[in-house]
Amino acid sequence: MTSSSIFKMPNTVARHLFLQKHGLSETPRGSGKGEDLATLITKLGFTQVDSINTVARAHHMILAARRPAYKEKNLKLLLERDRLVFEHWTHDASVIPTQFFPHWRLRFQRDREALTGRWRNWHDNGFEAKIENVLKQISDHGPATSATVGEDEKRSSGGWWEWHPSKTALEFLWRTGELSVCHRAGFQKVYDLTERVIPHEKLNTRFDAEETIDWAARSAMERLGFATSGEISAFWDLITPKEAKDWCQVAHGRGILTEVEIECADGSFRRVYAFPETVETLNTVETPPSRVRVLSPFDPALRDRKRSERLFGFSYRIEIFVPEAKREYGYYVFPVLEGARLIGRIDMKALRNEDRLHVRAYWPEKGVRASKARTAKLASELNRMARFAGCSEVSYEPDWQRTR
Repeated sequence: MTSSSIFKMPNTVARHLFLQKHGLSETPRGSGKGEDLATLITKLGFTQVDSINTVARAHHMILAARRPAYKEKNLKLLLERDRLVFEHWTHDASVIPTQFFPHWRLRFQRDREALTGRWRNWHDNGFEAKIENVLKQISDHGPATSATVGEDEKRSSGGWWEWHPSKTALEFLWRTGELSVCHRAGFQKVYDLTERVIPHEKLNTRFDAEETIDWAARSAMERLGFATSGEISAFWDLITPKEAKDWCQVAHGRGILTEVEIECADGSFRRVYAFPETVETLNTVETPPSRVRVLSPFDPALRDRKRSERLFGFSYRIEIFVPEAKREYGYYVFPVLEGARLIGRIDMKALRNEDRLHVRAYWPEKGVRASKARTAKLASELNRMARFAGCSEVSYEPDWQRTR
């Protein structure tokens, strides 16, 4: 196939398709609980879990951006009572539909091989000698946390690299599938034997490596709309770049995939793969509503920073680890989406002891005007965010409206 015969997807269409795949093209509605919430997480594939609680934790913000009726307790019920989702690893700690658990056995196997040597070197604390003790404690006495295993071991206030041996063993057993998170106490993970957490139907289902590789590549493409093999590999972080590349080549040869060129925000084109049926049904892709939404920095639409920059022309990074004097924006700044356009970023914090959401600064993107309608939509979204964070009002710094 020559370059001239490859379908070229305009940037606007690519944005609309991408946002539809990420649940941001439909008007936000739905109960945000039970089956509705489980269906949303399945559509996204996973929801990243993060501990930072500047306004609300990332996983809650991701879900609330798509379901305004969502309450934090709804995810807790889905995880701890209904067992429709489980916690494990994608590119980071995530909540994942339990129906996908059988495919995570490939990760368990590979993590066991990779982490044994890596953690032996990094932690150097003899954690392997504690594995059987931790398993027996949980088997005999029930769920445990890092605080209730190895109670005679020296604790450190340092980072993860200074875990005590039993804490390392606990995390190793979770990463390799022998333990699962049964619930959280505050934000602390509580672990139990996987056989006591995962429903037996999914626990006892097995796939071979080839089946999981095919599932991972196919399901990633379904959720991305269009992608390179590298982006397919990175979506679940479940298969290797080579496995994804080989899958794409075979699928393309069989007509399962087609090549297209996506127009980037700067007018350049990028060659990617897509399902032929995706290209054939582009006329049915929804136009996102013009409402303004504040997104989590870990929103799945922004997880791949390079991809979102190419598509939206929006350059973003989290400045948590940047020294304060060198930050361009702030410690934890939230992207702002309007329709199919990322229009700015906002620095805000829930001051719960003062019952207010405080806005420090808002920076519009270049070329974004502060019209009355846009300002009103942003104010409406901030009022919603305040309610979601448990605050009754929004306050603003005198110079909160910045310019580029």
